[in-house]
Amino acid sequence: MMRPDRVTWLMSLALMVSQRSTCSRRQVGALAEKDGRVLVTGYNGAPSGFPHCIDRGGCRLDEKGGCLDAVHAEANLIAFAAKHGISLEGATVYTTCAPCLGCSKLLINAGIKRVIYMEEYRDTRGKDLLIQAGVKVENVPI
Repeated sequence: MMRPDRVTWLMSLALMVSQRSTCSRRQVGALAEKDGRVLVTGYNGAPSGFPHCIDRGGCRLDEKGGCLDAVHAEANLIAFAAKHGISLEGATVYTTCAPCLGCSKLLINAGIKRVIYMEEYRDTRGKDLLIQAGVKVENVPI
């Protein structure tokens, strides 16, 4: 039996979380871990109580092709942690897509120390901001 290294294992879990996404445009999953233990997960989808893209037959898109209805995986991860009193200070976030600018701002303010992502995002300003803030950023395609 081949035991995966910790980074591969955690990114595989983030990929599994992405399968819960309700956005028909792009499925993104994220998890926060500390000391090798998963603290919280998040995926992109409509805010609680609102209709999901997959139930409506598709996403409403902005002028750049982004979904207008989905809350991003990283934002959902941070919101869940805040709602349940889980500190993310010093945690690492694994996400299937590099964070956008808005999510990067949230990750910085939540005290995230490292972001590991699988795929590039179309706009690199989020990744650039994380690096500027001293957050370690790594691309790990699996």
